[in-house]
Amino acid sequence: MRKLKLIWDFRGPEALKIAEHHERHLKEYIQIEKLALDITGYEPLTESHAIAFMVVTEDKMIAIRDVLKPHRGQVYTK
Repeated sequence: MRKLKLIWDFRGPEALKIAEHHERHLKEYIQIEKLALDITGYEPLTESHAIAFMVVTEDKMIAIRDVLKPHRGQVYTK
């Protein structure tokens, strides 16, 4: 099954710190909902733009997207 990367964008001088914090909430959501997901993360894209992300299977994407409202998504290729 295809995997999708749901992405939340953060901008500004505290972008990386906020993305790191947001990843903690994504991990909490996975635990609370007892989801079989284990790929989350955060990374800087530039000095003032960072992302937090969660990788989901295509069959779960719509339900998770509707609850967590990511800014964008893409096919996961790792």
